[in-house]
Amino acid sequence: MQYRKLGRSGLSVSAICLGTMTWGEQNTEAEAHAQLDAAVGRGVNFVDAAEMYPVPPKGETFGHTEAILGTWLAKNRAKRKDMVIATKVTGRSNRLPHVRNDAVLDRANIRAAVEGSLKRLQVDCIDLYQTHSPDRPTNMFGKLDYPISDNVGTPFEETVGALAELVKEGKIRHFGVSNETPWGLMRQLALADAGKGPRPQTIQNAYSLLNRSFDVGLSEMALREEVGLLAYSSLGMGMLTGKYLGGARPPKARLTLYTRFQRYATPLAEPASAEYVRIAREAGLDPAQMALAFVLARPYVSAVIIGATGLDQLATNIGAVDVKLPADVLAALDDVHARIPNPCP
Repeated sequence: MQYRKLGRSGLSVSAICLGTMTWGEQNTEAEAHAQLDAAVGRGVNFVDAAEMYPVPPKGETFGHTEAILGTWLAKNRAKRKDMVIATKVTGRSNRLPHVRNDAVLDRANIRAAVEGSLKRLQVDCIDLYQTHSPDRPTNMFGKLDYPISDNVGTPFEETVGALAELVKEGKIRHFGVSNETPWGLMRQLALADAGKGPRPQTIQNAYSLLNRSFDVGLSEMALREEVGLLAYSSLGMGMLTGKYLGGARPPKARLTLYTRFQRYATPLAEPASAEYVRIAREAGLDPAQMALAFVLARPYVSAVIIGATGLDQLATNIGAVDVKLPADVLAALDDVHARIPNPCP
């Protein structure tokens, strides 16, 4: 396993982070615990959750993922000191009334959220606490056009002030953002530099061969400010494995079960994925490992978040950490990107 620094936090995390959003929906507690055992056995020390998980988010399953992680942590107390546990507070843009009546990133909501997460996770402190999405309209989750609005959400000063209180109280160690824009990251870094709140150590955004939009603007900020990217959806919700090519919809696969996920079902998603899968197979590489290895090689990536519903899939994805892509493969990937750029932003 490779280990990398987490921003300027001083923490060292595995380059592979275990994602959890299927736990409590597609995976049972026993299956999730088996995933944790297997991942930790391979050197993974970094696990990412969220209060709103599992996905798709529903009132009847709210918090189940954290609770499942919590029962594993309770059974493995000796391993807790070596683990980096991350979770997230839900923001307004998720529009999930079952989370809280008005789930915005203000002091009251953040405090309520962190208390709930601590209880479900059965821990005294969360290592990395992230805002799940901006508290204002932005062009995320597949949207390219910026939705011009006077609504800037909860003032950043209140959000980072609430997080500063939690750090002082020892309930969280470090702070990160997710689905954030260059402007949002810049403003929060500026407040930290002014001594008004904790510094964002990470940014958790989508990044894959199908979506390299992070490279425009955010990549320079991540490098120069040492804010590590925690890349999610690096397999394009499975598109880059090749399992959906030709219109296939395997039983129990995410895009088969949940038609609500349209971010990776754009008109150019399959043609681009087919090209990438062809490159992998011609090079004798597993398509999933090639796609993950590409992301792992980006200099601003602290970790790639992987998800799996089965142990074989999990082992394949973790194995990507040992794959180094040759120059001709990288050139072929860039050629596809030049012809079909960001089909799934």
